[in-house]
Amino acid sequence: MTFQGNSAASRDMAHLLHPQTNLAVHAEKGPLILEKGKGIWVYDDAGKGYIEALAGLWCTSLGFGEEELVKAAIKQMRELPYYHQFGSKSTNPGIELAEKLKSIAPTPFSKVFFVNSGSEANDTQAKIVWYYNNAIGRPRKKKIISRLRAYHGVTVASASMTGLPAMHRDFDLPLPGFLHADCPHYYHFAHDGESEEEFASRLAGNLEQMILREDPETVAAFIAEPVMGAGGVIVPPRTYFEKVQAVLRKYDILLIADEVICGFGRTGNMWGSETFGMKPDLLSCAKQLSSAYMPIAGVMISEPIYEAMVAESRKIGTFGHGFTYSGHPVPAAVALRTLQLYEERDMLGHVRRVQERFQARLRRFADHPLVGEVRGVGLIGAIELVADRKARRNFDASKGVGAYCLARSQEHGLLHRSLTNDALAFCPPLIITEAEIDDMFDRFARALDETEAWVSREKLREAA
Repeated sequence: MTFQGNSAASRDMAHLLHPQTNLAVHAEKGPLILEKGKGIWVYDDAGKGYIEALAGLWCTSLGFGEEELVKAAIKQMRELPYYHQFGSKSTNPGIELAEKLKSIAPTPFSKVFFVNSGSEANDTQAKIVWYYNNAIGRPRKKKIISRLRAYHGVTVASASMTGLPAMHRDFDLPLPGFLHADCPHYYHFAHDGESEEEFASRLAGNLEQMILREDPETVAAFIAEPVMGAGGVIVPPRTYFEKVQAVLRKYDILLIADEVICGFGRTGNMWGSETFGMKPDLLSCAKQLSSAYMPIAGVMISEPIYEAMVAESRKIGTFGHGFTYSGHPVPAAVALRTLQLYEERDMLGHVRRVQERFQARLRRFADHPLVGEVRGVGLIGAIELVADRKARRNFDASKGVGAYCLARSQEHGLLHRSLTNDALAFCPPLIITEAEIDDMFDRFARALDETEAWVSREKLREAA
C-alpha cells in the first residue's frame, strides 16, 4: 500500500515506532489516524465514526470530550503546571487525590504512591515487596508469583510478572525470581466433569505445591488481576480467590491486587477486589483513575508495610525510589475530578443498570457457530472464536481469524481488540447507554457473520 508523501499515515510510517503492533504488517498497511472523539465515539481523518468498544485501552471511562476534565487540567496548569514530590515537597492535588483513594479503597491502606502508568505501578510493587522484606529481616523472601496469561505491564519487572509469551520472547524475560502459577480459565483448563469449585481447589492446591517446592521462606508475594484483561478477559472460577488467599495467609505471602483495568466501576463495584472477595496488602490502580485523560497511576500500601519502609529509609537515609512525574499536579487534579464525577453522576449505579443489557447481548453470541465461549462481568467481556466448538479447539494463530474479525468490525465502525486465542474483547466507556450497547453488538454481529463466511470459504476449520 502506498500513501501520499506528506499524509499523516506516511509520516507515521516514517517516524513512529508503535507499541504492541506487528511492525511488519504496519509497514505494509499503515495506521488508522484518529482525530477527534465525543462520548463513546472516535472519528478518523476522513470523518468516519467508530464506537470505541474497548474504551481506548480499557481506560476512557467517561468517554471522549468530557469538558469537566479539560477544565480541571487547564485550571491546574494555570495555577501550578508542575512540581515534584522529592525531598518532602507536595502539592494540594496529590494530597487530595491520596485522601480520596484511601477513602474509597476496598481495604484499609496507609499510604498512596503515585506513578505514571500501570506498568510503573506494578514495577514499584515488586521493589516495595523486596524493600519491605529486607527491612523486616527476611532477605530470602523475594520471589513473586503471577499467573500464566496474566498481564501486569511491560517494564522489566512488570513484564516478568506478565504471563504472556510475546512479552517475554527475545526480551530475555522473565527475570529470575518471577514465577507463574496456573491460568484460572475454567473453559480451557478444567478437567472433564470438574466443577468450578473443584477447579479452583485444584489450582489453589497447585499453588501451594509451587510454594512448597520453592520454599515458603523465599516466596514474597502473589499478584493477580481480579479479571485477567489482556490475557483474554478471564473471569475467575467460583471460590478461586477465597481458596488462593487461604494458601497465601498460611505461608505469610503478600497479595497484590492489580486493579489497573478492574478499578473504578468496571466490574459493577468500585473495585474488582470487592466483586471477587480479595483482601489485598497492596493495590495498583491506573487507567480509569483519570479516565485516561492524563497519565497517572497509584500504588496503595498497608500500614505494616509502610512502617517497615519508614524504618528502612531511616537506616539508609532515604527511600530511594520515585519518578520525576510522581504525583504531577495536573494529572492528579484531573484524576481527582474524575473520581468526583463518578460520585456526582452515580457511575456505579449507571453501570449496574446497564450491565444486564451488556451481558445479555454478549451472551447471545454463545450459540454462534464460530464462538466457543462468552464470558464477562459488569461492563467487560470477551467472545472467544474457535475452530471446533465441541473440542474447544482454537484456530491456529497464524490464520489470523481474530484479526480478520477486527478488520470487519472496523469496517462497520467498531473498534476493539483481539487477544490470546482469538478472544474478542469488549470494555466500552462506562457512560455507554443501553441503546449504544445494542448498536455496538449489532455492528459486531455483522462482523462476526462475515468472519464465519470467510472461515468457511477459506476452509480454515480444516486447516486449524
